[in-house]
Amino acid sequence: MLRQRFVLDTTALTDTQAWENEGCSNICDGMSAILERVAQARLYLGISCYVPYPSVYSEIKEFARNNNCNSSVMSKVDTWLVKKTPDRYKVKIPSKIFYEYVDYMRGRINKGMNVSEEAIWEAVSRCIALSGGDQSLPEMKEEIEREVIGSIVRKFREKYRSALRYGILDSAPDIDVLLLAKDLDAAVVSQDLGIQRWSEQLGLRFMESRAFPLMIREYMTAVPLRYDHEEELEEDRMI
Repeated sequence: MLRQRFVLDTTALTDTQAWENEGCSNICDGMSAILERVAQARLYLGISCYVPYPSVYSEIKEFARNNNCNSSVMSKVDTWLVKKTPDRYKVKIPSKIFYEYVDYMRGRINKGMNVSEEAIWEAVSRCIALSGGDQSLPEMKEEIEREVIGSIVRKFREKYRSALRYGILDSAPDIDVLLLAKDLDAAVVSQDLGIQRWSEQLGLRFMESRAFPLMIREYMTAVPLRYDHEEELEEDRMI
Protein backbone atom coordinates (compact mmCIF):
# COMPACT_ATOMS: atom_id res chain seq x y z
CA MET A 1 0.00 0.00 0.00
CA LEU A 2 1.24 3.48 -0.88
CA ARG A 3 2.50 5.28 2.25
CA GLN A 4 0.35 8.27 3.09
CA ARG A 5 0.76 11.35 5.26
CA PHE A 6 -1.98 13.42 6.83
CA VAL A 7 -1.86 16.75 8.66
CA LEU A 8 -4.60 17.06 11.27
CA ASP A 9 -6.13 20.21 12.66
CA THR A 10 -7.95 20.32 16.00
CA THR A 11 -11.33 19.39 14.48
CA ALA A 12 -9.87 16.07 13.32
CA LEU A 13 -10.10 14.98 16.97
CA THR A 14 -12.96 17.12 18.25
CA ASP A 15 -15.62 17.01 15.52
CA THR A 16 -18.82 15.74 17.14
CA GLN A 17 -19.95 13.56 14.25
CA ALA A 18 -16.50 11.99 13.95
CA TRP A 19 -16.50 10.63 17.50
CA GLU A 20 -20.21 9.81 17.46
CA ASN A 21 -19.48 7.58 14.45
CA GLU A 22 -17.06 5.74 16.74
CA GLY A 23 -19.91 5.04 19.16
CA CYS A 24 -18.76 7.52 21.81
CA SER A 25 -21.01 9.72 23.93
CA ASN A 26 -18.52 12.35 25.14
CA ILE A 27 -15.62 14.29 23.72
CA CYS A 28 -12.85 12.65 25.78
CA ASP A 29 -13.86 9.11 24.82
CA GLY A 30 -14.30 10.36 21.26
CA MET A 31 -10.78 11.81 21.06
CA SER A 32 -9.39 8.60 22.51
CA ALA A 33 -11.28 6.45 19.97
CA ILE A 34 -10.09 8.55 17.02
CA LEU A 35 -6.50 8.37 18.27
CA GLU A 36 -6.83 4.59 18.47
CA ARG A 37 -7.78 4.66 14.78
CA VAL A 38 -4.69 6.76 14.14
CA ALA A 39 -2.63 4.15 16.00
CA GLN A 40 -4.06 1.40 13.79
CA ALA A 41 -3.24 3.44 10.71
CA ARG A 42 0.35 3.81 11.91
CA LEU A 43 0.93 0.20 12.98
CA TYR A 44 -0.88 -1.69 10.22
CA LEU A 45 -0.99 0.72 7.28
CA GLY A 46 2.17 2.77 7.61
CA ILE A 47 0.15 6.00 7.63
CA SER A 48 1.77 8.96 9.41
CA CYS A 49 -0.38 11.66 11.03
CA TYR A 50 1.13 15.07 11.83
CA VAL A 51 0.03 18.09 13.82
CA PRO A 52 1.66 21.53 13.54
CA TYR A 53 3.71 22.34 16.63
CA PRO A 54 3.18 24.27 18.81
CA SER A 55 0.03 25.90 17.39
CA VAL A 56 -2.40 23.01 16.75
CA TYR A 57 -0.78 20.80 19.39
CA SER A 58 -1.42 23.51 22.00
CA GLU A 59 -5.04 23.85 20.86
CA ILE A 60 -5.60 20.10 21.25
CA LYS A 61 -3.92 20.12 24.67
CA GLU A 62 -6.06 23.05 25.84
CA PHE A 63 -9.21 21.41 24.48
CA ALA A 64 -8.47 18.20 26.40
CA ARG A 65 -7.76 20.16 29.59
CA ASN A 66 -10.91 22.31 29.32
CA ASN A 67 -13.02 19.16 28.92
CA ASN A 68 -11.34 17.43 31.90
CA CYS A 69 -9.98 14.58 29.79
CA ASN A 70 -7.64 12.25 31.65
CA SER A 71 -3.93 12.06 30.93
CA SER A 72 -4.28 9.02 28.65
CA VAL A 73 -5.75 11.22 25.90
CA MET A 74 -2.68 13.47 25.72
CA SER A 75 -0.46 10.42 26.08
CA LYS A 76 -2.03 9.05 22.89
CA VAL A 77 -1.62 12.42 21.20
CA ASP A 78 2.10 12.44 22.07
CA THR A 79 2.52 8.82 21.00
CA TRP A 80 0.67 8.63 17.69
CA LEU A 81 0.74 12.16 16.28
CA VAL A 82 4.01 13.51 14.90
CA LYS A 83 4.59 17.05 16.14
CA LYS A 84 6.33 19.19 13.53
CA THR A 85 6.75 22.90 12.93
CA PRO A 86 6.14 23.95 9.31
CA ASP A 87 9.11 25.52 7.56
CA ARG A 88 7.62 28.95 6.99
CA TYR A 89 10.68 30.11 5.03
CA LYS A 90 10.99 27.09 2.76
CA VAL A 91 7.36 26.56 1.72
CA LYS A 92 6.55 28.51 -1.43
CA ILE A 93 3.05 29.86 -2.02
CA PRO A 94 2.12 31.27 -5.47
CA SER A 95 1.56 35.02 -5.43
CA LYS A 96 -1.81 34.43 -7.13
CA ILE A 97 -3.03 32.79 -3.91
CA PHE A 98 -2.26 35.98 -1.94
CA TYR A 99 -4.02 38.09 -4.57
CA GLU A 100 -7.12 35.89 -4.43
CA TYR A 101 -7.09 35.83 -0.62
CA VAL A 102 -6.93 39.62 -0.36
CA ASP A 103 -9.74 39.96 -2.92
CA TYR A 104 -11.81 37.34 -1.11
CA MET A 105 -11.27 39.02 2.28
CA ARG A 106 -12.28 42.40 0.86
CA GLY A 107 -15.60 40.91 -0.19
CA ARG A 108 -16.14 39.29 3.22
CA ILE A 109 -15.30 42.55 5.03
CA ASN A 110 -17.84 44.40 2.89
CA LYS A 111 -20.46 41.79 3.85
CA GLY A 112 -19.60 42.35 7.51
CA MET A 113 -19.99 46.11 7.03
CA ASN A 114 -23.42 45.61 5.45
CA VAL A 115 -24.51 43.46 8.40
CA SER A 116 -23.34 46.22 10.79
CA GLU A 117 -25.29 48.89 8.90
CA GLU A 118 -28.45 46.75 8.93
CA ALA A 119 -28.14 46.30 12.71
CA ILE A 120 -27.73 50.05 13.26
CA TRP A 121 -30.75 50.90 11.10
CA GLU A 122 -32.89 48.29 12.86
CA ALA A 123 -31.85 49.59 16.29
CA VAL A 124 -32.62 53.20 15.35
CA SER A 125 -35.98 52.28 13.81
CA ARG A 126 -37.11 50.31 16.84
CA CYS A 127 -35.95 53.04 19.24
CA ILE A 128 -37.95 55.62 17.28
CA ALA A 129 -40.99 53.36 17.46
CA LEU A 130 -40.60 53.09 21.23
CA SER A 131 -40.17 56.87 21.61
CA GLY A 132 -43.72 57.46 20.36
CA GLY A 133 -45.02 57.26 23.92
CA ASP A 134 -44.88 59.79 26.74
CA GLN A 135 -41.82 58.28 28.43
CA SER A 136 -38.61 60.26 28.79
CA LEU A 137 -35.27 58.89 27.53
CA PRO A 138 -34.07 57.82 31.02
CA GLU A 139 -37.38 56.01 31.53
CA MET A 140 -37.04 54.29 28.16
CA LYS A 141 -33.41 53.24 28.72
CA GLU A 142 -34.18 49.95 30.47
CA GLU A 143 -36.87 49.02 27.95
CA ILE A 144 -34.54 49.81 25.02
CA GLU A 145 -31.77 47.65 26.49
CA ARG A 146 -34.17 44.79 27.12
CA GLU A 147 -36.37 44.91 24.02
CA VAL A 148 -34.05 46.34 21.38
CA ILE A 149 -30.34 46.17 22.10
CA GLY A 150 -30.13 42.60 23.40
CA SER A 151 -32.01 40.93 20.55
CA ILE A 152 -30.29 43.00 17.85
CA VAL A 153 -26.82 42.30 19.24
CA ARG A 154 -27.52 38.55 19.27
CA LYS A 155 -28.80 38.65 15.71
CA PHE A 156 -25.88 40.85 14.64
CA ARG A 157 -23.32 38.42 16.07
CA GLU A 158 -24.83 35.47 14.21
CA LYS A 159 -24.99 37.31 10.89
CA TYR A 160 -21.55 38.88 11.30
CA ARG A 161 -19.97 35.51 12.11
CA SER A 162 -21.60 34.00 9.03
CA ALA A 163 -20.55 36.91 6.80
CA LEU A 164 -16.99 37.36 7.99
CA ARG A 165 -15.66 34.26 9.74
CA TYR A 166 -16.97 31.12 8.04
CA GLY A 167 -14.82 30.02 5.12
CA ILE A 168 -11.76 32.15 5.92
CA LEU A 169 -8.41 31.51 7.55
CA ASP A 170 -8.76 33.34 10.83
CA SER A 171 -5.99 31.89 12.99
CA ALA A 172 -2.31 30.96 12.94
CA PRO A 173 -3.09 27.22 13.48
CA ASP A 174 -5.21 27.24 10.30
CA ILE A 175 -2.30 28.59 8.27
CA ASP A 176 0.16 26.19 9.93
CA VAL A 177 -1.98 23.22 8.87
CA LEU A 178 -1.81 24.32 5.23
CA LEU A 179 1.91 25.14 5.33
CA LEU A 180 2.83 21.82 6.94
CA ALA A 181 0.69 19.87 4.46
CA LYS A 182 2.36 21.76 1.61
CA ASP A 183 5.78 21.11 3.11
CA LEU A 184 5.15 17.35 3.50
CA ASP A 185 3.01 16.89 0.38
CA ALA A 186 0.39 15.52 2.76
CA ALA A 187 -3.40 15.47 2.85
CA VAL A 188 -5.29 17.82 5.17
CA VAL A 189 -7.84 16.50 7.69
CA SER A 190 -10.22 19.18 8.93
CA GLN A 191 -13.86 20.17 9.27
CA ASP A 192 -13.06 23.88 8.90
CA LEU A 193 -14.54 25.47 5.78
CA GLY A 194 -11.72 27.99 5.48
CA ILE A 195 -9.05 25.28 5.55
CA GLN A 196 -11.04 23.27 3.03
CA ARG A 197 -11.39 26.19 0.64
CA TRP A 198 -7.71 27.12 0.71
CA SER A 199 -6.56 23.50 0.56
CA GLU A 200 -8.30 23.38 -2.80
CA GLN A 201 -6.62 26.63 -3.86
CA LEU A 202 -3.20 25.22 -2.95
CA GLY A 203 -3.85 21.90 -4.69
CA LEU A 204 -3.72 19.89 -1.45
CA ARG A 205 -5.59 16.66 -0.85
CA PHE A 206 -8.40 17.21 1.65
CA MET A 207 -10.50 14.94 3.85
CA GLU A 208 -13.29 15.91 6.23
CA SER A 209 -12.63 15.10 9.89
CA ARG A 210 -15.78 12.99 10.17
CA ALA A 211 -14.69 10.83 7.22
CA PHE A 212 -11.13 10.20 8.43
CA PRO A 213 -11.80 7.47 11.04
CA LEU A 214 -14.20 5.80 8.60
CA MET A 215 -11.44 5.69 5.98
CA ILE A 216 -9.04 4.02 8.41
CA ARG A 217 -11.75 1.53 9.40
CA GLU A 218 -12.31 0.69 5.74
CA TYR A 219 -8.58 0.25 5.18
CA MET A 220 -8.40 -2.05 8.20
CA THR A 221 -11.03 -4.38 6.76
CA ALA A 222 -8.62 -5.06 3.88
CA VAL A 223 -5.58 -5.74 6.08
CA PRO A 224 -6.31 -9.47 6.71
CA LEU A 225 -6.96 -9.96 2.99
CA ARG A 226 -3.62 -8.39 2.15
CA TYR A 227 -1.77 -10.53 4.66
CA ASP A 228 -3.54 -13.68 3.43
CA HIS A 229 -2.54 -12.83 -0.13
CA GLU A 230 1.09 -12.27 0.91
CA GLU A 231 1.13 -15.63 2.72
CA GLU A 232 -0.20 -17.37 -0.38
CA LEU A 233 2.54 -15.78 -2.49
CA GLU A 234 5.15 -16.86 0.02
CA GLU A 235 3.85 -20.44 -0.07
CA ASP A 236 3.96 -20.41 -3.88
CA ARG A 237 7.59 -19.27 -3.78
CA MET A 238 8.45 -22.05 -1.34
CA ILE A 239 6.87 -24.66 -3.62
